[in-house]
Amino acid sequence: MITLVLGGARSGKSEVAERAAAAAGDAVTYVATYVATGTATDAEMAARIEEHRRRRPAGWTTVESGPDLAGALVVATGTVLVDALGTWLAQFEDVAVDTDALCAALAGRRGDTVVVSDEVGLGVHPSTEVGRCFRDALGTLNRRVADVADEVVLVVAGRVLRLDRT
Repeated sequence: MITLVLGGARSGKSEVAERAAAAAGDAVTYVATYVATGTATDAEMAARIEEHRRRRPAGWTTVESGPDLAGALVVATGTVLVDALGTWLAQFEDVAVDTDALCAALAGRRGDTVVVSDEVGLGVHPSTEVGRCFRDALGTLNRRVADVADEVVLVVAGRVLRLDRT
């Protein structure tokens, strides 16, 4: 079962994903993408990272994926929680990732997988070319992951909306 959890900043998407992973009943591997691993550029970011760490149960294993998210998924066992696609994509200067490899790794997993990503298409139109490229790349990545997901949910103000296939 692949679940994609989308939401805006501070929507509660990570908490929803954590509950979904815990409910699967297996051992959970938390796959932290680049920024989520602990690269704090300021005090506010350090506090957010610490908040995520504090919420994780002691029995969960944390793996830092770095740029090879697909590779991390291939070797992970049990339930996997990936947090988050946006921070993974942001580490690539040209925001070009191997979406096919990621989707194949997701589809090929035996255990449940919960993937967190930012919904960036509902916000303000980015004022820079870099911002627009990132928004477009993450929107495309989200759509591709949604195509292989069994369930897609949108978290708004801590509330979960289930999204049907069209």
